[in-house]
Amino acid sequence: MEALRKIGQTGGCLVSRALSASLHRRQTGAVPLLLLQQKRYYADPGSYVQVVRDTVYEDIAVVKMNRKPVNGLNKDFLTELNITLEKLENNASYRGVILTSANPGVFSAGLDITEMYQKSPEYTSAFWRSLQDFWMRLYSTNLATVAAINGHSPAGGCLMALSCDYRVMAQGKFTIGLNEVQLGIVAPFWFQELMIRTCGERETEKALQLDHARVLSKQMGRHQLREKLHSKQEEDIAFFTNFITKDAIQKSIGRYLEGLKNRKK
Repeated sequence: MEALRKIGQTGGCLVSRALSASLHRRQTGAVPLLLLQQKRYYADPGSYVQVVRDTVYEDIAVVKMNRKPVNGLNKDFLTELNITLEKLENNASYRGVILTSANPGVFSAGLDITEMYQKSPEYTSAFWRSLQDFWMRLYSTNLATVAAINGHSPAGGCLMALSCDYRVMAQGKFTIGLNEVQLGIVAPFWFQELMIRTCGERETEKALQLDHARVLSKQMGRHQLREKLHSKQEEDIAFFTNFITKDAIQKSIGRYLEGLKNRKK
């Protein structure tokens, strides 16, 4: 609980810093606990996503992922996340988003492996497109974004965190990183470039992101990679579909899923 409280405080600080210089002042006394306050939905929550308007900074939305048990990213979940973010973008009362998990101990375990196992090429392509579309929106949104990582965040969970403007992680024995190689899957070019850009060029981006300049700097810095994926979207889908349906890869995924079953016994 203390780790979640710290994430709430830090996430609120980072979002407010990115939004406006007027919110830069350090808080004294009681600090708003963004992730522990009374829920107040801007709309009815979806199947897998809860949206809470912060009761102190009302232009900040806390988006909680809630696809039990580990927020595995399947096609429906990705589509709902994409729609949720689009609604927030189109709602002028919101200027920032904290992305976190409603499930203690795990931010997101990444892509739902079953979405890539023994599925038709048509379904696999649709699944990959849903990931591309959500990533392009999250990465290039004008909203200030913070990933409040309150648990494990491998693979696609790490991708979401890297795509946000800021990241804060709870203390504990939690893991984060791109671990696709463990399944014999090569991380797509935009996964790799995102990690390089975020970890290598982060200080410059952070220094420039203030209020209106934040939006301009963010779009200038991120437009090229987003457009690179957009221009190669069909090619990337075809590559992923052809790769993931290969017999050797399917066998590797099958062994991994079997291993997960054996752990639960």
